[in-house]
Amino acid sequence: MVKITFIGAGSVTFTRELLGDLLAFEELADTHIALHDIDVERLATAEAMARWTDAQLGGRATITTHTDRREALDGADFAINMVQVGMHASTLLDFEIPARYGLRQTIGDTLGIGGIFRALRTIPVLLGIGEDLAAVAPDAWLLNYTNPMSILCQAYAEGSPHKQVVGLCHSIQHTTHQLAELVDVPFEEVTFLGAGVNHQAFILRFERDGEDLYPRLRAKVAADPELRRRVRVALYERLGYYPTESSEHGSEYVPWFLRDDELVERYRLEVGDYIERSEENLVEYDRIKAGLASGERFPLERSLEYASLIVHAMVTGQPQVIYGTVQNNGLLADLPARSAVEVPCLVDRTGVRPTPVHHYPSQLAALNRTFLNVADMTVRAALEGRRDHVLHAAMLDPATSGALGLDQIEALVDELLTAHGDRLPEGLRG
Repeated sequence: MVKITFIGAGSVTFTRELLGDLLAFEELADTHIALHDIDVERLATAEAMARWTDAQLGGRATITTHTDRREALDGADFAINMVQVGMHASTLLDFEIPARYGLRQTIGDTLGIGGIFRALRTIPVLLGIGEDLAAVAPDAWLLNYTNPMSILCQAYAEGSPHKQVVGLCHSIQHTTHQLAELVDVPFEEVTFLGAGVNHQAFILRFERDGEDLYPRLRAKVAADPELRRRVRVALYERLGYYPTESSEHGSEYVPWFLRDDELVERYRLEVGDYIERSEENLVEYDRIKAGLASGERFPLERSLEYASLIVHAMVTGQPQVIYGTVQNNGLLADLPARSAVEVPCLVDRTGVRPTPVHHYPSQLAALNRTFLNVADMTVRAALEGRRDHVLHAAMLDPATSGALGLDQIEALVDELLTAHGDRLPEGLRG
C-alpha cells in the first residue's frame, strides 16, 4: 500500500483538493493517508474532511492522524509539505512592521522583506522534516508546496540529509490556461515551454501546431489599454516573454511598481493584499469546520496541482511532464549552480528527472539573478546562523532597497529579528 503523509494537513481546503486528485485515480484509491498537524483542532477537522472526501470516492483509503511528525512520516513513500510557520500572527508582523517604515508589500511570501522572514521561520521546520525522512523514510519523495519556494528548496538541498525533493506550484499551469483563453485557442491545442525561478519564471514558447502564438498575444495587448495596467504585461512588453506569476506577486520582486502611490494605482495593486487573504482563510476554515459538522457537501473537481500526477506516475510508471523547482545542476546555465530553478521535469518510476533548458534569454537570467541573490543570502543566514546575512539579503532585495535607505533597512531587520524571536534559526535569535 502506498503511504502519503500530509504535513500541515490543517490547511483543510488544500488538503481536500489534493486528496480529491489523488483518490480519484483508481490505482491510488486504497492509499494510506497519514495526516499530521501540530494543531489538534485543525488536525481533527482535516481528518473529518479526509474521511468525507474518501467516502465520496469509494471509501477505500486508510486514514490516520498524527501530532508526532516522525510517526506520521514513518514508512512514507511521499510526503506533501504545506506548513505555514507562525500562521496569521507572523504574517501580520511581516506586514505591519515594514509598513511603519514606508515599505509596501502585496503578498510577502516569496521575496522582499516578508519573503525573507517567512523563509527564516520555515527553514528550521523544513530541515527537521528532512531529518525525519532520512531516519524513517529515506526513499520517500518530499513534494513541497510551502513558500518561499526557491529559498526553501535551496536550503533543503544544502542543509538536509534527505535529498529527494521537488517544489510544486500552479503558476505555470494557470498562466498557460489564461494565455490560451486570451488568444482564443483551446488549451488542449497549445504547446508551451516555461523556465526560470518559481514566481519569476517565463513562458519561452507558446505555440499551436508550430504557429507562434505570441503575435496574437501582442495584438490583444495592443488593443486593450486595461491589459497594459497589469504588472506582468508591463514586464512582458519590455522583456519579450510573458511572466508566469500574478501581477500582485511579480510587483514585489522588482523596484519599479510599489514605490509610490501613482504606480500602485496605475497597475491596480492592492498593498497588504495577503493580510486580507489570510483573514479570509481563517473565516473559510471556520465555515468548513461548521459545514463538516452539519453534513454539507463540498466540491470535488480535479485541480491543476501536480502532486497527484507525480504520485501516479511514480506508482504506475505512466510518465508525466510537470514543472518543478529543483537544484540547478546545469539546468539553466546562466543561473547560479546552487540555486533552485523551475524547469520541466519528466516523472516516472525512476523519480523526478529535471530537463535542461538551453538558450535561456540573457535578460531573463539577469533579472533572475537579482532574485537569487536575495535567496542565497537568506539561505546563508539560516544555515550559517549569520545575522549580518539577513541584513545583506534585505539590502540586495530589489523592492526593499528601492524604497528604503541603508539605515532604515538595518533598523527594520533588527526589529523583525526581535519580533519573530524563537521561530527563527537558533543563531539568529536574540
